[in-house]
Amino acid sequence: MPDRASPFAPFRHQAFRALWSATLVSSFGGLVQAVGAAWMMTTLTTDATLIALVQASNTLPIMLFALASGALADNLDRKTLLLTAQIFMAAVSLILAFFAWQEWLTPWLLLSFTFLIGAGQALYNPPWQASMGDLVPREDLPAAVTLNSVGFNLMRSVGPAAGGIIVAAWGAATAFAVNAVSYIPLLVSLLRWRPTPTPRVTKPEPFVAAIGAGLRYVALSPNLLRVLSRAALFGFSAVVILSLLPLVAKSHPTGGSMLFGLLLGCYGVGAIAGALLNPRLREILSNEMIVRLSFCGFAFAAAVLALTDSAWLQGLAMLPAGASWVLALSLFNVSVQLSTPRWVVARALALYQTATFGGMAAGSWIWGSIASAHGLDQALLTSAGVLIAGAVIGFFFRVPEFGNRNLDPANAFREPPLRLDLRGRSGPIMIMVDYKIDQADVPTFLELMARRRDIRRRDGARSWVMLRDLEHPEIWSESFHIATWDEYVRHNLRRTKADLEVMREIRALHRGEGDPHVHRMIERSSVSRHDDIPLIGKLEVP
Repeated sequence: MPDRASPFAPFRHQAFRALWSATLVSSFGGLVQAVGAAWMMTTLTTDATLIALVQASNTLPIMLFALASGALADNLDRKTLLLTAQIFMAAVSLILAFFAWQEWLTPWLLLSFTFLIGAGQALYNPPWQASMGDLVPREDLPAAVTLNSVGFNLMRSVGPAAGGIIVAAWGAATAFAVNAVSYIPLLVSLLRWRPTPTPRVTKPEPFVAAIGAGLRYVALSPNLLRVLSRAALFGFSAVVILSLLPLVAKSHPTGGSMLFGLLLGCYGVGAIAGALLNPRLREILSNEMIVRLSFCGFAFAAAVLALTDSAWLQGLAMLPAGASWVLALSLFNVSVQLSTPRWVVARALALYQTATFGGMAAGSWIWGSIASAHGLDQALLTSAGVLIAGAVIGFFFRVPEFGNRNLDPANAFREPPLRLDLRGRSGPIMIMVDYKIDQADVPTFLELMARRRDIRRRDGARSWVMLRDLEHPEIWSESFHIATWDEYVRHNLRRTKADLEVMREIRALHRGEGDPHVHRMIERSSVSRHDDIPLIGKLEVP
């Protein structure tokens, strides 16, 4: 495949190259800020739960707000959302730096600021991840996702160490100021980016309906549910290292912010190695095997941190942890993107992030509580056991392989001419499609219609049923409901080229003249001559 043969293929695209480079600077600032926040909390309190909650305060907003951001990203201009999120995070970082310089911070105030920065990241992540499909072609998408991981972890190999030096030399306030300044290159790159506008045939979906559509699509996609479930478990158990690493560093007699930054730097080096090995590992190992190895890599690292006080051994243990993090999360991310059509991709990615970061937020709190009650080593060893269990679960609940279905829009729907003067919100709409099927083809027809039902329901159909004519048993009717005419148009525009293949196979079984006949009807619970929709060209319905 082209993405495996050329892992740097996305760099051929100028927009990706510019935004990726600017993201490096922003990631550096974010990692410096993370070190400053984590270390400042250790100076404000000795409570292990509060220290672990620094990580949770960054991840909890993503769990809470990512889906809303995904719904906005699928319906509004993604560039505008990205700029809004960056400006918000820069402003919060600047205020945080000022509060730190004035020595006004308390543990809960620090958590509040990190929560707000996490909220900005929650707004930013879904449109940014969904924009990968706008920046590079489909064949370069896995490489683009991996390069994003490479870029972040390239900074992770130097950012935390630099953050440790900055905090040790000039204090956490300087680290927060560095983060505020680091947003500038990305803001400039976003302003210069000129994405190709996507023509919109229908009005944007209402916000609540858009969220419901995203939830429905993922809930009716078994492969996506498997990915999200394993991602949530991975985030819950693997976050123990990132949450409790400040305590690991502080437990050393000579430990400090410098050692904390160096351990994170080792984690980043391992992540880069994992990203570079990623294409080759995908060629020789199944997706499930990569995920199992990632769970085991983190279990090994957590056990080493618990069982040894040697800084050198702990640094070495951070290498497989970093590699495992990139291998697992990039695989989950690519699986979601390649299994989801463009109309809902931001919402699917948002739900993936909700699952992953929700698991991380819960894990940060639980592992911190265990460390407070039973000690740091006990928390690390318990998490190692959960990670091993996560690998074993893969024998029964496998992550799917990447699909090769063409999820590009089919663009085959043409809105039919209507004689009733409908508005977009008119409804409910009932659809019936009539087929004439030979008895010998009925088993194949029913199998195809089961697939058709799943497609219809994912795309918004309700109350889907199959009907068979008792007097003419060769006649079958597919029936379903759509809330409004606008929703019916969206339902058809969501159809992908892979969906069309199912329809072509069904039509090949149809023995009637021409295509299957489609009845489009609007429901009326009562009949009133004064409350009906006028015929076009008529003054009144007689």
